[in-house]
Amino acid sequence: MTQTEMAISTRGEHDRDDGDAGAEWLVVAGQECRDLWTSGRGLVLLICFSVLLSAITYLTSTNQALNFLEQREAVNLVLQYAVAVGSLLTLVVAADGISGERERSTLESLLVTPVSRRAIIAGKLAAGLSLWLGAFVVSVPYVWVLERGLGIFGRALTIGLLIGTLVAFGLGSIGLLISAASTSNKTSLAASVFLLLVLFAPTQLPSGLPQGWFFDVLELGNPVASGLRYISGGLVAAHSWDRDLSFLVSPLVVALVAGTALFWLSPRLVRLTPAGRPA
Repeated sequence: MTQTEMAISTRGEHDRDDGDAGAEWLVVAGQECRDLWTSGRGLVLLICFSVLLSAITYLTSTNQALNFLEQREAVNLVLQYAVAVGSLLTLVVAADGISGERERSTLESLLVTPVSRRAIIAGKLAAGLSLWLGAFVVSVPYVWVLERGLGIFGRALTIGLLIGTLVAFGLGSIGLLISAASTSNKTSLAASVFLLLVLFAPTQLPSGLPQGWFFDVLELGNPVASGLRYISGGLVAAHSWDRDLSFLVSPLVVALVAGTALFWLSPRLVRLTPAGRPA
């Protein structure tokens, strides 16, 4: 370890991380958001997302041969894609948060700034969540078009924002944990995307497959699948807000556990070497 690295490690562990991050995370979040959006990365991703939603909206509303979905199901489909893609974008940005800084040799300069490591983690997570919020805003006009007077526009947006924020927060926190422990940025990104595919794949299985308690447990334990199931129940089946609360347990638990772990472990996560490895 170089003298500079030793100074960063000593200062970070003894001078800053024991204190309150305060409003420092807002400064970090502002800088991270500027880097994300002014570089064009965030805008390009949202443009691609809008193209996807445009295709879905066209197929479900104008093509008579493929228009087998009812209006409620079409709105549900758009919101599910918004949650899934928005969570993916948050996860990918979070997975680049620590390991990417290491590979670009910019983490050292970040560590010498008068900002606590918890503030750095919180700012990076906020920047990732800004992509989810961007995806949600993009989906609003598509929901309005497909809803066409059903009277569920406000309900759809409320459910989508609630579930999407929970899922994106939990997956973004996990992405930062993976990023801190990964030896390379490619490993972090690959592991994070693989995790999302594992969580999202069960939601695409045909509904005619055999069902049972085992599959119900798997669904309830999957924050993505259970979150999307809650959306479907509230929009397609018109269930009351409190009828499917069991499907909110998994997204809430993942968000709380991953978020708490990220906060308490942040002094050990933001470092020049992967977490768990000797400095």
